[in-house]
Amino acid sequence: MTAAENVCYTLINVPMDSEPPSEISLKNDLEKGDVKLKTEALKKVIIMILNGEKLPGLLMTIIRFVLPLQDHTIKKLLLVFWEIVPKTTPDGRLLQEMILVCDAYRKDLQHPNEFIRGSTLRFLCKLKEAELLEPLMPAIRACLEHRHSYVRRNAVLAIYTIYRNFEHLIPDAPELIHDFLVNEKDASCKRNAFMMLIHADQDRALDYLSTCIDQVQTFGDILQLVIVELIYKVCHANPSERARFIRCIYNLLQSSSPAVKYEAAGTLVTLSSAPTAIKAAAQCYIDLIIKESDNNVKLIVLDRLVELKEHPSHERVLQDLVMDILRVLSTPDLEVRKKTLQLALDLVSSRNVEELVIVLKKEVIKTNNVTEHEDTDKYRQLLVRTLHSCSVRFPDMAANVIPVLMEFLSDNNEAAAADVLEFVREAIQRFDNLRPLIVEKMLEVFHSIKSVKIYRGALWILGEYCSTKEDIQSVMTEVRRSLGEIPIVESEIKKEAGELKPEEEVSVGPAQKLVTEMGTYATQSALSSSRPAKKEEDRPPLRGFLLDGDFFVAASLATTLTKIALRYMSLVQEKKKQNSFNAEAMLLMATILHLGKSSLPKKPITDDDVDRISLCLKVLSECSPLMNDIFNKECRQSLSHMLSAKLEEEKLSQKKESEKRNVTIQPDDPISFMQLTAKNEMSSKEDQFQLSLLAAMGNTQRKEAADPLASKLNKVTQLTGFSDPVYAEAYVHVNQYDIVLDVLVVNQTSDTLQNCTLELATLGDLKLVEKPSPLTLAPHDFANIKANVKVASTENGIIFGNVGYHIHPMVFRNHGNSMKFSILTSGWQEGKTSYDVTTYKCLFFFSFLKVTVNTNIIDLNEYLQHILKSTNMKCLTPEK
Repeated sequence: MTAAENVCYTLINVPMDSEPPSEISLKNDLEKGDVKLKTEALKKVIIMILNGEKLPGLLMTIIRFVLPLQDHTIKKLLLVFWEIVPKTTPDGRLLQEMILVCDAYRKDLQHPNEFIRGSTLRFLCKLKEAELLEPLMPAIRACLEHRHSYVRRNAVLAIYTIYRNFEHLIPDAPELIHDFLVNEKDASCKRNAFMMLIHADQDRALDYLSTCIDQVQTFGDILQLVIVELIYKVCHANPSERARFIRCIYNLLQSSSPAVKYEAAGTLVTLSSAPTAIKAAAQCYIDLIIKESDNNVKLIVLDRLVELKEHPSHERVLQDLVMDILRVLSTPDLEVRKKTLQLALDLVSSRNVEELVIVLKKEVIKTNNVTEHEDTDKYRQLLVRTLHSCSVRFPDMAANVIPVLMEFLSDNNEAAAADVLEFVREAIQRFDNLRPLIVEKMLEVFHSIKSVKIYRGALWILGEYCSTKEDIQSVMTEVRRSLGEIPIVESEIKKEAGELKPEEEVSVGPAQKLVTEMGTYATQSALSSSRPAKKEEDRPPLRGFLLDGDFFVAASLATTLTKIALRYMSLVQEKKKQNSFNAEAMLLMATILHLGKSSLPKKPITDDDVDRISLCLKVLSECSPLMNDIFNKECRQSLSHMLSAKLEEEKLSQKKESEKRNVTIQPDDPISFMQLTAKNEMSSKEDQFQLSLLAAMGNTQRKEAADPLASKLNKVTQLTGFSDPVYAEAYVHVNQYDIVLDVLVVNQTSDTLQNCTLELATLGDLKLVEKPSPLTLAPHDFANIKANVKVASTENGIIFGNVGYHIHPMVFRNHGNSMKFSILTSGWQEGKTSYDVTTYKCLFFFSFLKVTVNTNIIDLNEYLQHILKSTNMKCLTPEK
């Protein structure tokens, strides 16, 4: 085994362009050079040994001429050198020269400089030769009494490592460290000593903890963390000890260190499921979220609260803390607020929903008063959606929520207003008793709505649910107010022509002093006429939308006018009033048609909108019972069917979620009684500290997928035929933006193949990182070749290539059936639920991407399902 194959704790960068020096020159520099030259030479020696070079002739030179030096840099480099240099002969015996090295380090352990002592002790933790450590044991023991804490804590680590690897060298280490721990005052030294006792002699650690369990709160945070770990391990292995240490964990919840509070809360939840323990741990988590400034910490602790909620018996306890959880909303980060609102919504019950709604209403009003921030609008959307969900689950709350939310229909943020409108539409359909209130509030804010999309929705609601004669008259009044003076075309032409004369003003410009050629002063002034610019903001909202060319709202208005006119004729029996109202509605539609056909709007009216308005005019002129039923009954039934389907879908998803959370116990499952359980079976549960350590190191064991298609063998792609001279197959491993091709190449001939090369090329946004190295394959031999490919986008790409080789030095054969395989990015995409507004924004952003598809699927629904399955997407339109 070469030195390069040994375990090394130090990585040193090596310049690739430098030539390795000779052993003679290095020896000369180490013997006769100054300190700087010796330092550089020693660095080169270390690099060469790391690269696998054997330099046995330099060992004695370094011992004679470098080891006695007192320079700190050289002493640091010597620690690295002695760590990596071979210390034994080929037959496993210790080199004679190492006795001199051992004596040098015995002197360093007695050096007056505490840094040299501490560094030497840290180096001794890495030594694996008991013969070298045995003469140093008295000096290591003496370091436990050094005046400086740096030396003492490293001495504890050295003793722990030596005791773990070579117990016979210091058999009394636990007793020695226990005595050291009792008399030690420094927190870091006590922490290292206590940590050693936990792993070396747990009984002594428990004895020490029992003597000072009432003083744990006064300890440093690093020692408190180790105490929490000890209590967890002891109670995990022996649950009967819980009562002994549970009070200590309760006390540590009041620690000044956030890390200690977090670990103590997690340990308390693991050790006890009593409501008082769960409440104390949850309260500790909430305090941590509020006091910690790091948003990542807030999200991590929120995840722990979510985990607590998943347990059925803990959910009841957390429901009493909903108001405390809502204090987290004071955090400005949107992700923290989003997770907090979701948690509060999951925990809300009939006991606390009223308080929850009051807090959310205050938060909504608060977002309207603060200065605009990029996340304020999104936060308002979250609050509106949460209030929406509360009102659906608890209908009694809707009457308190609706008046506050209706004010936001006139908000500049269209997304928040759209959420409010969706909520109002659902509420007015489900809650008959709230319809008068909603219609009244809608009429109040109707004129102040700024978004055309919200305006269309408000028109639809008013046209659908205004059922009294007074409300219908109010809707017509608001529509006339929003349209302004009619006919629109004539009034706009008169306005354009009339603004030129009466509003002209004559003003005298400021006098200017000029100097003539004669040197005298002259004054110059000028008369100018000015006309104030026309302010488009003065236009009524609906008129402004129409002049901007948005005639889709005109089609919605025509439908609304038709509905309320048909309803008005059924409510009012007087023929004159019927004809008057009907004629007014038809006049409004006709003037909008006239405007659309004129040149005044920025964009002309579309044919679809013309057809819709014309249809409404025809319906009002004929007033047939069939059309009356379609406009006033069928539309509302369609909305009712859609909301019912949506409610069923939500109930189904909640049922699935509850089934996941409920712990299913089979009739023949054994019942475990703690008093009758063997001690070794008690500790069968997973150790949370060990799991977190493995997760941090990336060594968590993932469960294999039950689906056989997800196994590794099914990801192998055959590149060449079985009868080809060289058989090749590839396993494609996709990891985010990297694709690793593990290609198996098999020589199926009786010849030795030299310079067997895998040539790869890519199409699309794929880039080959490095060219695979050529190989020499013996007859019927095989080898693995790895190639890395970088992915630059989510588009699909193709990797293709061939295999080339030499049979004889002068004969090169290029073998390849244009081996090719596609990399489909959808294979590792994950599905994610998104709100409609977000989806529409993405669709608008990528609307320029058009893909031509050839398919033999005839059925449209089958083709849609095929697309959804291939792209891991969902369909926004609910299935009927």
